[in-house]
Amino acid sequence: MTPREKRFWKGTAIVSTAMMGSLLVFTGAVAGFFLLTRRRWRKYKKFDLAVFDRLQPYSSDGLNKTMLGITFLAKHQFLIPANLSLIAYFLFVRRRTWFSIRVVSIALSSLGIMFALKYIFHRRRPAQPLLYQVKGMSFPSGHAIMAVTFYGMLIYIIMHTISNGIIKWLMIIPLLMLIQLIGFSRIYLRVHYASDVLAGYMIGLLWLLIALKRLRSLERYNKAIHNPVPAGYLN
Repeated sequence: MTPREKRFWKGTAIVSTAMMGSLLVFTGAVAGFFLLTRRRWRKYKKFDLAVFDRLQPYSSDGLNKTMLGITFLAKHQFLIPANLSLIAYFLFVRRRTWFSIRVVSIALSSLGIMFALKYIFHRRRPAQPLLYQVKGMSFPSGHAIMAVTFYGMLIYIIMHTISNGIIKWLMIIPLLMLIQLIGFSRIYLRVHYASDVLAGYMIGLLWLLIALKRLRSLERYNKAIHNPVPAGYLN
């Protein structure tokens, strides 16, 4: 194992421990908020069914295939190799260990939040999916959470590694559109209610912002320990 790999695994272990408290508090706060508003879910159900009714006339074989392709971009079959590729790229090619640590930390913590909240709410999926039944619970949408955290992480990386403003936004805008399309695909395919997706977006964005801020603080703390400012330097 190279020194860089050792620093990566050591940093990941430290970050995982440090973020655990934030993860638990965040999950508890989100669960508490939605449990308090659970009485209003009947109103949300009317909204959800109205969205299904509005989309139904537009379904077609061609659009079905397009939506299946889009929804694949937030499935674990795609995200696992994509995350591993990002980790390897920043660890061995760009040699920016903390970007690798960000990727693995946000990916794993987002997954934990998703499973925890699905277990707490245990909301069943729509009874009549457009194409096929999907396993697991419905609320919140895991695709929405993972789309926001993964592609949001890509946007964060682009903002901190690309200096050219035009190129930066030419890369960011398609990612923002993709996040929206992934959520839409889940509603179109009737494997999630619109309220599942909207909640997933909100949860994913909040956690991404909290996690990035927390990771940035840990990175600064780590650099301060290993690269202290010499005495009298600031005088």
